[in-house]
Amino acid sequence: DFMESTPCQSLGMVKGMRKLKADISAAFPSLSADELSELVPNKEELNVVKIYVHKGDSVTLYVLHKNPLFFELEKRLYPTVYVLWRYPTILPTFRTWPPVLQKLIGGADLMLPGVVAPSSGLPDVKQGDCCSVTLVNNRAPVAVGTAAVSRDEMHSLGMKGRGVCVLHAYMDNLWAFGDKSGPPPLPDAESEGQGVNGEEYEVDDMEEEEAEKCVEEEQSPCQTVTDQACSGIEELSLTEQEEEKGDKGNEEEEGNQDDQKMPQELMDALLLQCFLHALKSKVKKTDLPLLTSTFLRNHMFACCNLISRNPLSKFLQAMQKQHNLVRVKELTKGVESIVEVDWKNPELRSIKVPEETDVEATPVQDGGEGEPLYHPPEITTLYSVSARLEPLFLDAKKRKGTILQPAEVRHIVTEYVKKNELVDENNKNYVTINPTLCDCLLDKSEYQEVESLKWDDLFSRTLERMQECYQVVFPGQAPIKKKGHIEPIDISVASRGSNKKVTLVKNLEVYGLDPAVVATALQRRVQASSVLQPIPGSKDKVLVQIQGNQIHQVGNLLQGHYQIPRKYIQGLDKAPKGGKKK
Repeated sequence: DFMESTPCQSLGMVKGMRKLKADISAAFPSLSADELSELVPNKEELNVVKIYVHKGDSVTLYVLHKNPLFFELEKRLYPTVYVLWRYPTILPTFRTWPPVLQKLIGGADLMLPGVVAPSSGLPDVKQGDCCSVTLVNNRAPVAVGTAAVSRDEMHSLGMKGRGVCVLHAYMDNLWAFGDKSGPPPLPDAESEGQGVNGEEYEVDDMEEEEAEKCVEEEQSPCQTVTDQACSGIEELSLTEQEEEKGDKGNEEEEGNQDDQKMPQELMDALLLQCFLHALKSKVKKTDLPLLTSTFLRNHMFACCNLISRNPLSKFLQAMQKQHNLVRVKELTKGVESIVEVDWKNPELRSIKVPEETDVEATPVQDGGEGEPLYHPPEITTLYSVSARLEPLFLDAKKRKGTILQPAEVRHIVTEYVKKNELVDENNKNYVTINPTLCDCLLDKSEYQEVESLKWDDLFSRTLERMQECYQVVFPGQAPIKKKGHIEPIDISVASRGSNKKVTLVKNLEVYGLDPAVVATALQRRVQASSVLQPIPGSKDKVLVQIQGNQIHQVGNLLQGHYQIPRKYIQGLDKAPKGGKKK
């Protein structure tokens, strides 16, 4: 429902291929005709895959032999790292240090202090130009993005500020859509001995703090494909033609295995750091024995978004045998648990836990890693003076359309009654109806019958005849006032295909909730895939869709973690009985 795979042949094979080649040639003119034919062979079947990212943007992928070659975003073509590894010179390139790669994988932008300038100078780019990012000592690009500013501005800014807005990086979701091969070793002789902005610097000595300065982790508008791609992308099945494997194909396969050694070692090293971090900051002695699956889902996922290609059990065996960090035991058949941790292990003791550990310690299912602290808005019902009630508010100089707090309405009505001496002398709980109150608050059938009203009835009739509005105040922001009732967060269940249930959640934006963050939190909480879809007829709203009847879990997340009052959530009554998922 949220994505589709269409072979180019269904679009008109020859016409579609010609147009794509023309678009590629126009976007990357340095590609020769032979290189273009080699990249997009005429006789091969090319798949066109359409996906929706978390913010609702539509992205088109052009896939050949399981690998995405190009992605099209806002009618502009960008190459993937798989293409750039074959033709690394088709884009202007910025170099940075290897420790920065981990940050780029997490969705960060490359900052100018992290750019390693070659002797020939920075590439001549303009703001918005497509460019790639490479690492020192290897010309194989590891990220694709757009230049945040022009080359002249980079110099005028003193090499400070954002340099490249990263759209796609090696080891992100788009890369994982392909065969997950690693960058080939393409030595860059000029890189040796160079430092950040020309200073002497050793790669191995680069501290974490230096790497932090090289990237900007704040989500930028251009970060669309890297870490916002929908989680359901892996479920898509494509129809590819089988490629005949000759001697050349076998040689390439052997070469790829060699090329992958470096990325695998990098991933395992990163995974070890995440494992140590999770043990030190999230696991207590009282938690043992701890199911390995729970440790992975609730603790390690909060520390990293990388998963080794080796199964978890093999990784834990290595932690037990090679590092003597933990002891894993099968307490019940087929279910392993961590039963012991060597808290005095030098590797574990040497790991530094960031200061914000208390925030990170929140289980993943209650918000997700990196989620900004959420405070629910303060919602107040307001009332607007209607044309019928304007005479009642004239003394207070409140014209038609004036928006008032309920307390202000009560005060103005009370002052009007006192000024006109309408309090019943015999019973002060009643107010005498004069011509103005008669016109404003009574129905025609009551004109001759009702001579007085109780104070509470007077106030309630006044509010009923005013136009209802509401005010939303987010922490640190100016109040937002709108007419009508505030839309509740709507939760519903729909059927897809053969009795397959999905849960739909909308109107999260009204309460300042990022649908992408909520979708990720739900996905991790219920272990089901989620996706965002644009809502037809709405400019800025998207719909969260998650597999199964998850109304209980959605309700618990919204009311518990996000503290949204129940009265602003619609559809909780449709949850399955007993809280079971359907």
